[in-house]
Amino acid sequence: MAKSLLIISRQAPWSGPSAREALDIALAGGAFDLPLGMLFLDDGVFQLACGQQPAQLQQKNLGANLQALPMFGVEALFVAGSSLAERGLPADSLSLPVEVLDDAALAALIDRFDQVVTL
Repeated sequence: MAKSLLIISRQAPWSGPSAREALDIALAGGAFDLPLGMLFLDDGVFQLACGQQPAQLQQKNLGANLQALPMFGVEALFVAGSSLAERGLPADSLSLPVEVLDDAALAALIDRFDQVVTL
């Protein structure tokens, strides 16, 4: 049986390659039917914001990769409620349906997975 994997994405989509790499790992894992989840934490919540215009920063849009997650079997998507609140992002305005977790639930989530990768 494959070990479960939690990918924690902490970087904004425009701050470097980490956000894209986290999505690539999730998509590859999903393609191989690995049991995995993805947690958006800290500035990583900005990946879920609607209406981004990355071309102005000469960046590629991650929206298509995000929308592909459920098609690749990556349906366990989580976001830290405190990260959303600190950045003024309402949960009902995000580009994907995610489960909003409080700090206690975050600790329980991390404990639930066999392996954790943070980018």
